[in-house]
Amino acid sequence: MTNNFLILLTFSPLLGILILLFTPKTLAGTIKWIGVLGTLIPLVLAVMLYGSFDQTAAGLQFAQKLNWIAIPVNPQAAFHIDFEMGVDGLSMPLVVLTAIIASMAAVTGLTVKKRWKAFYILLLTIEMGMLGVFTSLNLFQFFIFFEFTIIPMFFLMGIYGFIEREKAAIKFLLYNGVGSAILLIVFATLFMTTMSMNMFDLKHILTDPMNQLNMPGAPGNLPENVRLGLFVALLIAFAIKIPVVPFHTWMLKAYQEAHPAAIMISSGVLIKIGAYGLIRMNAAFFPEWMNQLSAVIAIFGVINILYGGVLALVQNDLKQMLAYSSVSHMGVVLLGLAAMNEQGFQGAVFQMVSHGLIAALMFYMVSIFYNRTGTTDIRELGGLAKSMPIISGVFLTAMLASVGLPGMSGFVGEFLSFVGLFGSKPAIAAVGALGIILTAIYLLRATLATTFGPMQERHAALADAHSVEVIPMIVLLALVIVIGVYPAVLSEPLQTTLVNIVPRIGG
Repeated sequence: MTNNFLILLTFSPLLGILILLFTPKTLAGTIKWIGVLGTLIPLVLAVMLYGSFDQTAAGLQFAQKLNWIAIPVNPQAAFHIDFEMGVDGLSMPLVVLTAIIASMAAVTGLTVKKRWKAFYILLLTIEMGMLGVFTSLNLFQFFIFFEFTIIPMFFLMGIYGFIEREKAAIKFLLYNGVGSAILLIVFATLFMTTMSMNMFDLKHILTDPMNQLNMPGAPGNLPENVRLGLFVALLIAFAIKIPVVPFHTWMLKAYQEAHPAAIMISSGVLIKIGAYGLIRMNAAFFPEWMNQLSAVIAIFGVINILYGGVLALVQNDLKQMLAYSSVSHMGVVLLGLAAMNEQGFQGAVFQMVSHGLIAALMFYMVSIFYNRTGTTDIRELGGLAKSMPIISGVFLTAMLASVGLPGMSGFVGEFLSFVGLFGSKPAIAAVGALGIILTAIYLLRATLATTFGPMQERHAALADAHSVEVIPMIVLLALVIVIGVYPAVLSEPLQTTLVNIVPRIGG
């Protein structure tokens, strides 16, 4: 496999975009299938990446470095920002997750009723941005690709969806725009201080006590209060993306009003960028503050779990219930990171991947219920297992995976996260564990109310799953089970990578 493989993978969605640009907009069916096929190219390449990845290696693989930007300092010298790509055991699973979710979202997009060309161009642009975020090795490049996920998603939410989709899109843009502005300030500060944008060089510069930048009085020295300020700024920026309470309200509106394909991408991948940033930057650049403030991060994780769980319990709308469920499940990721040990970090990454698959599957199932019944109100549903046994069965299985049933991916992520936190902060872990009970109650309540009990007469003749609809169900559910039964597909590359990424792991 050539060193240009990651560049090919990251920009492969452009092929679908180019073909769509020259396809007449009146050919709806052709446009939709070109859009779907356009996501299959990066999916195939991502699977090849996983197959060729050396799971025993701790460092970067498939690294590529090209001359990109030169910033003149004086007539004789210039600082260079290179175009750098590479993957390790942390980013590789997220690249594969991105390709899978994008393909499944493209299939979901076959139900779009208007502006089909714009829909798939936006979707493929977002996919390119997500792939670029996880393969980028320098902060400037990371930021550029990060913006390629926000702006197209704003239009995807604002054009396609339900009645208040424009309000949802504006709220999404405002919150994430603030996060982007904070990131830009932090990145600029780090560059002006260290004259480096490379993530791994920055980790060395900021954590090596023998480095001259960390010596008092050195020209590029970062005082502890500045380091703390940068850490908190990064924490807030990524907390908006995760999202962490109280920055979560954009998610509630977006998941209620956006098109199902946009929700699958957001819940499946985009909110994972926040957790990825916490590992790749907060924990790697400022491990001392990550360790000192880990209890605060754990408390926010518990707040996410309990707040999201309690409010999910009282929701009558399936989409709102799942939105609060996502808030709660991302709290488990925070608990894993706050553990500051290998078990916790592995649990956090497992939870990121697992929740990405499960959330995408559940929102997809809810979209099918809406297409059939015209509602997502639990009070207006019931007994759907009689008319739609396959759809109801998959919905029940997805809910059990989200609850954390052993043998499914949700169990592995939650188990490792709590094991890690019990090892370092048992009191906080014990309080957070109450969220597991809440999760079982609100998810099983919603499942029973939707698929069992008396059925309304108008739902008696509903059609079960169509052949195309079955594809995302099979793919996502199979991956949930594979990870749950054979966790080594993720744990092996992570074991050799996390300690290398995060200095002083374990305190």
